Amino acid sequence: MTGYPHLLSPLDLGFTTLKNRVVMGSMHTGLEDRAWDTNKLAAYFAERARGGVGLIVTGGYAPNRTGWLLPLGAKMTSKNDAYRHRAITKAVHAEGGKIALQILHAGRYSYMPGSVSASSIKAPINPFRPRKLSDKGVENTIDDYVRCAELAKFAGYDGVEIMGGEGYFINQFLAERTNKRTDKWGGTAQNRQRMAVEIVRRTREAVGPDFIILFRLSMADLVEGGQTWDEIVSLAKQIEAAGVTIINTDIGWHEARVPTIVTSVPRAAFVDVTAKLKAHVSIPVCASNRINMPETAEEILTRGDSDLISMARPLLADPRWVEKAGSDRADEINTCIACNQACLDHAFMRKTVSCLLNPRAGHETELTLSPTRRTKKVAVVGAGPAGLSAAVNLAERGHVVHLFEADKSIGGQFDIARRIPGKEEFAETIRYYTRLLDVNKVTVHLNTRVTAQQLIDGKYDDVVVATGVRPRIPKIDGIDHPMVLTYAELVREEKPVGKRVAVIGAGGIGFDVSEFLTVDGSPSLKIDDWKEEWGVGDPEEFAGALTTPKPSPSPRAVVLLQRKTGQLGKGLGKTSGWVHRAAIKAKGVEQIGGVNYELIDDRGLHISFGDKHERKRVVEVDNVVICAGQESVRDILGDLEAAGVSTHVIGGADVAAELDAKRAIDQGTRLAARL
Repeated sequence: MTGYPHLLSPLDLGFTTLKNRVVMGSMHTGLEDRAWDTNKLAAYFAERARGGVGLIVTGGYAPNRTGWLLPLGAKMTSKNDAYRHRAITKAVHAEGGKIALQILHAGRYSYMPGSVSASSIKAPINPFRPRKLSDKGVENTIDDYVRCAELAKFAGYDGVEIMGGEGYFINQFLAERTNKRTDKWGGTAQNRQRMAVEIVRRTREAVGPDFIILFRLSMADLVEGGQTWDEIVSLAKQIEAAGVTIINTDIGWHEARVPTIVTSVPRAAFVDVTAKLKAHVSIPVCASNRINMPETAEEILTRGDSDLISMARPLLADPRWVEKAGSDRADEINTCIACNQACLDHAFMRKTVSCLLNPRAGHETELTLSPTRRTKKVAVVGAGPAGLSAAVNLAERGHVVHLFEADKSIGGQFDIARRIPGKEEFAETIRYYTRLLDVNKVTVHLNTRVTAQQLIDGKYDDVVVATGVRPRIPKIDGIDHPMVLTYAELVREEKPVGKRVAVIGAGGIGFDVSEFLTVDGSPSLKIDDWKEEWGVGDPEEFAGALTTPKPSPSPRAVVLLQRKTGQLGKGLGKTSGWVHRAAIKAKGVEQIGGVNYELIDDRGLHISFGDKHERKRVVEVDNVVICAGQESVRDILGDLEAAGVSTHVIGGADVAAELDAKRAIDQGTRLAARL
C-alpha cells in the first residue's frame, strides 16, 4: 500500500473500471485545431497515460461550426475527423489509459462573427454579439452533440465529456444571466435546463450503456444572474437520471470577477461545493480547481467530499504525477504552481500550450531528453530556475554536473517569489529541484562564488553561465538615501519598512512588492478568509455563490509608480494580470503613471507628471522600494571565452528583461537536450 490508498484505488463504473481516481481535466492545447498536429497530440496524451492517469479528457471539440472557439477551430463533425482521432485513442490505449473527448460549444464565447447563444447578449470579454438560436436551431444543435458523441465512440474514445460550465453554450442556457427566452428553452429553471438534459438523454440513447459520459457541471457560476443552488441540484439529479456516468466540477465563468485557478487561490478552495453536490446524487462526482499534490487529493477523497480528482495543469507540469505518487516519490513531483504563463496565457494568445516548469509539455515529439552517448563534465554556474533546469536535465541524461551557487540556498528569483503572499507554491519548485539534484547526483557547491580561473582549472567540457540578474538601480538624485531599498532587500533580506511606501516600477515585481506590502506579513489566506476577500459565498445562500467582497485593510499606505503612461500592469499575464490589478486596487494602492523621478530626500520621493511634467508632487513616504528592472550578471563570461572554454549563457544572464522564468527554464531544458 502507498500513502494514498483512496487516490490510487480503482473505481468500478459498472461497465468499465478506472484504475485510479485521477482524471486529467480538459485543457485546450492548440494542437487540437490543426490536422497536422494530431501525432503531436497523440504523443502528449500517451505520455500522461504512461504516467498512470486513470482517465484523460481532451481539450474541447465543437459539435458544429457555430460552436468553434476560434475560426477553423477544433471540431468533431465528420468521419474524417474521427478517423484522424484514432491515432490519439490508439496511443493512449497502448499505454493502458482511457480517454474521453470533450464536446464544447463556445456559444457567445466563440471568437468570431456568426456565433449563437440562448439570447443575443454579448459577453463582456468578446467583441462579437451572438444571435439568438431559434427553436429549430436548438434541436439541430442537440442533434449535433449526439452526432459528435457517436463519432467519438467510432474514433475509439472511451467516453465523452459534455461541457456544461465555464460560461460556455450550455451554461448560457442554464443561467438567467444569459437566457432571456420565453419558449420551452427558457423562462423557468426547468425550461432553461431542458437542453442540457436532452443532450444527455439523447446521447446516452445513441452511444449505449457501455460508454462513459461525464458532464462538466457549473456548481458556482460566480457571476451575477448565475444559477441558484436548488437549480444546480435539480439539474444534477436530472442528468443522472438521463444517463450521466460522472459529474465533473466546474467553477466560475470566464467573465467572473473572482479568480479560480491562479496561484493565490488556496489549494482545493472549492471542494466544499463539490461535497455539497455529492450528497444529492448517487453517481461518482469529481472535484476540481487548485488540487496539485497527492496529499491534498487524498484528504479530499478520505473525507468523502468527492470520488475522483480532476487535474489539468498539474499533469502538464509532471506527466508522471500518478506514477510518482504510487511509488512513494511524491517529493519528486514537479508541482504545478498555477502561474498560467505557458499554459492558459499561451492558449489565449493562440500559441501551443506548454508549461513554465516543463517545456516538454506539448512538445514531446521535438524536445527529448534521451541518454547521452558521450558523457561530459559540465559546470553550471547559478542555481536559479535556468541553472537548475540545465543541471537536473544534463545529469538525468548522464552527464557529470557540478552546480555552483554564490548564495547559501538554491532558487534564485524563485526564492524571492515564494515569499510573496499568494505565491507560496513557488517553494514547491525549489523542493522539487532540491530533490532532483540529489536523485541525479549533481554535485552542488553552495556559498561558492566560483571564479573564471577556477572553472578553467577544473577542465570542464562545457560551462553553463546561469548567473542571473541583479536589481537595476535607476539614476535618480538621492537614490543612495537610507530610505531606499531594492526589492531583494525588502523581500529576501527582510529589511524593515515603514507605514508609507513608494514603489518605483510597475512590472511584475512592482505588483508583487505592492501585494507584499499590503498584507500583514502572515502566510497566504486560509480558504474562508480568501473567499471573504473576493466575495465568494455559500451557494445555498447566494445565487452564483457570489456575494460582496470584504478585503482586509492594508497595514501600509502604498503608492505604485511607473515612467510609462497608460495602465499600470498592462504587461502582466493575460489570465493572472487582472487578479493582481484587482488585488492592489482592493487594498487601496495609489497608482500613478507617466512619472519622472526628480529627487529622493528626507521628505520622500519628488516626482513630476502630466503631459509636460508640469505637475509636481512630493510623495511623503518612509521608504522607497526599487523595482525598476534588472541587469544581467555575467562577470565570468569574458575570461571563459578568452580561454577558449565552451560556454552557454542562459536565463537572466542572457536577457535581463522583466524576469522570465518560462524562458529561463526552457533555455536550460533545451540546452540540456543539445549537449
